[in-house]
Amino acid sequence: MTTATQAPPTVPAAAPPARPLPSAPAPALPSLTGLRWVAALLVFGLHVHNFRYFGGTGGRLVTWGFQAGASGVSFFFILSGFVLTWSARPGDRATRFWWRRVARVYPVHLVTVAVALVMVGTLPRQPAPTLPQGLADVFLVHSWWRPWWQTLDPVSWSLACEAFFYAAFPLLALLLRRLGGRGATALAVLAALTVAALAWTDAHHWWAQPISSFPAARLPEFVLGAATARLVLLGRWRGPGLEASLALAVIGYFLVPQVTSEYAATACTVTGFALLIPAAAVADLHGLPSLWRRRWLVRLGELSFAFYMVHLLVLRAGTHLIGTRPRFHLLTGAAVTTAAFTVALGLSWLLYEGVERPARRLLLRRRPGSSPKEHGELRDEPGQRCGRPPA
Repeated sequence: MTTATQAPPTVPAAAPPARPLPSAPAPALPSLTGLRWVAALLVFGLHVHNFRYFGGTGGRLVTWGFQAGASGVSFFFILSGFVLTWSARPGDRATRFWWRRVARVYPVHLVTVAVALVMVGTLPRQPAPTLPQGLADVFLVHSWWRPWWQTLDPVSWSLACEAFFYAAFPLLALLLRRLGGRGATALAVLAALTVAALAWTDAHHWWAQPISSFPAARLPEFVLGAATARLVLLGRWRGPGLEASLALAVIGYFLVPQVTSEYAATACTVTGFALLIPAAAVADLHGLPSLWRRRWLVRLGELSFAFYMVHLLVLRAGTHLIGTRPRFHLLTGAAVTTAAFTVALGLSWLLYEGVERPARRLLLRRRPGSSPKEHGELRDEPGQRCGRPPA
C-alpha cells in the first residue's frame, strides 16, 4: 500500500495509465500534498508583505518574492478540482460526498471562527462583524456579497468558494464521466479561456466590484483542475514534464506584478498551475523524481489547511505587540517573521492533530455492519493512506 511518504512503484508506460478498475482506490499522489504547502507559504508571504514587516531593502525583497502570493489561492482552487476528480468514487451519492467535505473543512473553520470571536472580544481594534456578517461567515456564504466579505477569519472567503465548488461537483463529475480525451481537453481549454476572459473584464472594470472572491467567478479554475485530472485518469495527458511545468508556473508567478491586481492576475498563473499539477501527479504515478514528494514536505502539506486558516489570525494578534506596519530592518523583520511563522505552524499542528483529524474520524465513523466505503473511510485525496481521512 502506498503511503503519503513513499514513492509509488514505477510505471514503465510513456503516458499515465488509466485506472484499471473503476471501483479501485485512486493511487496516492504525495507530490500534490507537498505542493499544497508551497501554495500556503505563498499566501503567508503575501500577508507578511501586506502587514509591512519589512522596510527598505527587506521590504523590496519581500515585495519581489510575495507580491503575487495571492496566486496560491488560485493554485488551491485548481488543485481542489484535480484531487476531487482523481479520488471520485463511481456510484457515490452526492450526500455522502458532501458529508465528507463537511468533515474535511468545517471543524477547523468553526474553531478559527471561535478564535476570531475571542480576539474581537479581548483585543482592541479588532473589527466586529454584524450578526448577518457573522452568520454568513459561519455558513460559508459570505463571499457572495461584498459587505459580508472577509469578516472574522478573513481567509475563509476562499472556503465559501470551495463550498460552492463542492455543491457543484456531483454534477461536474457526472459530466466528466461522460467525456473522453477530446471532450476533457475541450473542457480544460474552455475553462482556461474563461479565466482569461474574466481576468480581462475585471482589469477593464466591467464589474461593479472586484470578482476575485466571487465564488462563481472562481469556478472555472476548479473545472480546469477537474478536466486535467480526467485526462490523467484516462491516460491521455500529454503535457510537459515536471521541470518544464514548474518553470512555466514560476514565470507566470513573476509576471503577476506586470498586470493589475485582483482577479486579473490569475491569467498569468493559470496555465503554469494547470500544467504543474498533472505533471506532479504523473511523476508520482511513474515513480519519477519529484522534490515535492519528500517526507518533510508532505508532512507540511498535511498541515497546510490548518496553517492557511490560522496564520492571518496570528499576524493580526501580533499587531498588538509590534504595531501596525512596523517596517523593520532586514534582520529584525526576519526575526519577527520567523516568530510569527513558528507560532502559526505550531498552532496548525495543534489544529490538525487536535481538531482536524479526530473530528473527521468522529464524523466519518462507521455504523455497525456498514462497509468502510459507504462512510467515506477509503482514501479520499492523493497522498493519504486507506482508512485515513484526507489531509
